[in-house]
Amino acid sequence: MGTLSRLSDARTRSISPENFTGEKGAGGMAVEGTGAVPARDLGQGWKVSPSVEIAAGETFLLGEITGQGAIQQIWMTLARGKLRHAILRIYWDDQPHPSVECPVGDFFANGWERWAQVSSLAVCTNPGRGFNCYWEMPFRRRARLTLTNLSAEAIFCYYQINYVLTDVPEDCAYFHAQFRRSNPLPYKSVHTILDGVTGEGHFVGCYMAWGVNNNGWWGEGEIKFYLDGDGAFPTICGTGTEDYFCGAYNFDPSIPLRIGRPGLEAGRAPPSAYVEFNTPYAGLPQVIRPDGVYDSQQRFGLYRWHIPDPIRFASDLRVTIQALGWRSGPERRYLPLQDDIASTAFWYQTLPTAPFPPLPDRDVLEVV
Repeated sequence: MGTLSRLSDARTRSISPENFTGEKGAGGMAVEGTGAVPARDLGQGWKVSPSVEIAAGETFLLGEITGQGAIQQIWMTLARGKLRHAILRIYWDDQPHPSVECPVGDFFANGWERWAQVSSLAVCTNPGRGFNCYWEMPFRRRARLTLTNLSAEAIFCYYQINYVLTDVPEDCAYFHAQFRRSNPLPYKSVHTILDGVTGEGHFVGCYMAWGVNNNGWWGEGEIKFYLDGDGAFPTICGTGTEDYFCGAYNFDPSIPLRIGRPGLEAGRAPPSAYVEFNTPYAGLPQVIRPDGVYDSQQRFGLYRWHIPDPIRFASDLRVTIQALGWRSGPERRYLPLQDDIASTAFWYQTLPTAPFPPLPDRDVLEVV
């Protein structure tokens, strides 16, 4: 906020279906588009092209920018189709493979095909299904954004890419986002959030869509960051899943009240419950609870943004997380879980970057 009053030589531009090139003075000129019929009595300049139709199996060029600058905000919403089957890709400069490759829902912290309010600094998702991203994305020669529709039907995409044309400082790195899914996670295995990253950069966040396939608490697992040549053991090792996402005690406010007070168990304890929350840097915005009929699994959406505390690496980075619960009975032993875990990692780094692992096909991506 303290810099908002300062003048700059930067110039703001915006790409949308009303101005595919972002060219100055070229907005609202369409005479054909998805709004042509309702605008037939009004004509040019009256919402003739508010969206694009993307056929099944088609990849659509959302926008291409040449020169130096930075994307500052992306707004998007989709009609029809599945969010896991709409794949956002972003390419920087002359690199042939994407630095961002992710289903739209997971990129905007809504990975379960059901909308959830997210109110954070980096991502906001608002009624109804308005997706907003505020990660700064600098580029030096070129930025190219595409959307691939893996669905069996056409989708309608409304979007706006707001950016600035300006000189990019030498120490600015490039934004990256990568999706991975383990479904189910093999027994005694860890879910890999990120691997194969080489170069200098910093990890800035993670969204997880976590589906639990067993009864009981599921979040005892540790997240681990292997930095700059770490071997079997990481430099950073967390203490539990809910701890990493800045919660505590299973995201259940009743648990601290029970500790050391066994009398509360005799009907006087507050009821146990997961409590959703949104904060600028971390949240549990979504808890999908079974209904006992057709909804059989508990499903959770969680985010953690390392905006004030980026995790910096000089040469390489690997990130993993354990899926760990408790065995039943008095033994108090951990239980390795076999859950459905999808993660989207967000980080900045230098170019070039190695190609990502192949994205799964639409049947493997699907939320079922």
